[in-house]
Amino acid sequence: MPVPTGEHDEEGWIARCLAGDAAAFEPLVERYHRTLFRVAARLLGDREEARDASQTAFLKAYQALGTWDHNRRFFSWIYRILVNECLNRLRSRRTTEPLADTAAERVADSVESAQTRRRVRQALLQLSAEQRDVIVLRHFADLPYDEIATLLSIPEKTVKSRLFSARQRLCELLAGEKV
Repeated sequence: MPVPTGEHDEEGWIARCLAGDAAAFEPLVERYHRTLFRVAARLLGDREEARDASQTAFLKAYQALGTWDHNRRFFSWIYRILVNECLNRLRSRRTTEPLADTAAERVADSVESAQTRRRVRQALLQLSAEQRDVIVLRHFADLPYDEIATLLSIPEKTVKSRLFSARQRLCELLAGEKV
């Protein structure tokens, strides 16, 4: 089964799904699973949890396919489902986990690293959705500009412009935060 090449193909696959052809969802999974997994892995910091989160996002998208707004890109919609799933998982994590004896020596380093990740996550959430999308896709999913442009249906120059603005805003947010 060929992978869809554009929005019109995606709409066709979605229409088939809504008509009862569950197998028509598979090309959508094939097209986006790698990108969504990488985003989840970066946000969650754990590959297994990222695998679970991305699978859950696809399941939720499939179950709610009838609510998808045809005026929006499918990727933008499922991306938002994934980010919400990751945020829910981050909120539900325990703040303290038992430490192994050998891990006690690494606590100082890991605490600083964890604090930095938390600060960056909080700052990302303060960005506009457009800015957050380009930052996450470029820096967390490691996608090149042309792929980001294709996924978001915007020109490559717009991707670069949004990235520039998003990076500046992120720096302002992180610099303004008290440590």
